[in-house]
Amino acid sequence: MYIGKSYTLIEFVTWTKGKIYTLLLLGFIPICLYHIFGVKWVAIPWSVIAMLGTATAFILGFKNNLSYSRSLEAQNVWTAIVSNSRSWGLVSQDYLQDNSEISKSLIYTHIAWVTALRYSMRESKRWESTNKKNNVEYRKRFTIPEQQTTLEEELAKYLVPAELQNILKAKNISTQILSLQSKTLKSLYEKQEINVTQFVDMEKSIKEFYNLQGKSEQIKNSPFPRQYNIINNLLIQSFSFLLPYGLLADFNRLNESVSGVMKGNMIWLIIPFSFLISWLYSSIAQVGENTENPFEGGANDVPISQISFQLEAELREMLGEVNLTDFNRSQNNIIL
Repeated sequence: MYIGKSYTLIEFVTWTKGKIYTLLLLGFIPICLYHIFGVKWVAIPWSVIAMLGTATAFILGFKNNLSYSRSLEAQNVWTAIVSNSRSWGLVSQDYLQDNSEISKSLIYTHIAWVTALRYSMRESKRWESTNKKNNVEYRKRFTIPEQQTTLEEELAKYLVPAELQNILKAKNISTQILSLQSKTLKSLYEKQEINVTQFVDMEKSIKEFYNLQGKSEQIKNSPFPRQYNIINNLLIQSFSFLLPYGLLADFNRLNESVSGVMKGNMIWLIIPFSFLISWLYSSIAQVGENTENPFEGGANDVPISQISFQLEAELREMLGEVNLTDFNRSQNNIIL
């Protein structure tokens, strides 16, 4: 997540520069054909371009709105994880005031669940855009915490070795950790260390964590509908290609109303104007593409790593632990 006031123009241009040379070339070719080689039939009526541009803008807006909805849903899921985790920390202490070791174990195991979940959210999917050239270059500005250490190293901080080895064998580690929590609660109830009301209450919390995990996994593992993606790309590419052809006749007529050095050369202004319009369309599409996958490790992601670090600090403070690591990991106004 970007936490500065705004991206600078230099940052944004650097991020989108991969399309600049292509768009400039697309504006240069029709001018050569029309103005230099005299191929006048390449000029397209502006009404055709206007209709195509309107359709492109409509689909682009629709797709970006859906992309933002996915990101907002992901933010809501992790906000709910934070709220429920705080409640878990409170009841783990209040219900087990006479057994601080078990209370600590329940809280540490929960931190392990949050850790395992964020690692699974950072796994690369084939439809994500993190490996595209522009994103790879921009990612030099920050590091992804889940790529700095392994999951095993992180879980070893919160789980005993015997539990850790069994959990690492599971296909879904997060699910296995919640199952471990449930087994612990059952054992506590059988030993009469918690009563039936407390047992049911804590089991409901685990069920809610399962639900939130499922919602987060659904966003991660379900790509944005490909049919919208392909039609959006085709429209933008078609519009960018045809736009300068639609400007030829109108800019050529401007020569009749000017004098001096620009007389007869007004048509060359098509290059900057067509570039600017096409660049704006393609840049908006690129923003949407990098919003639709809110866990992939991009600058506009939901900051699940920072959320996890902050949540860990709060839960450990509930246990009375002090001198904790500073979990504020902002890099160039970006937190993950």
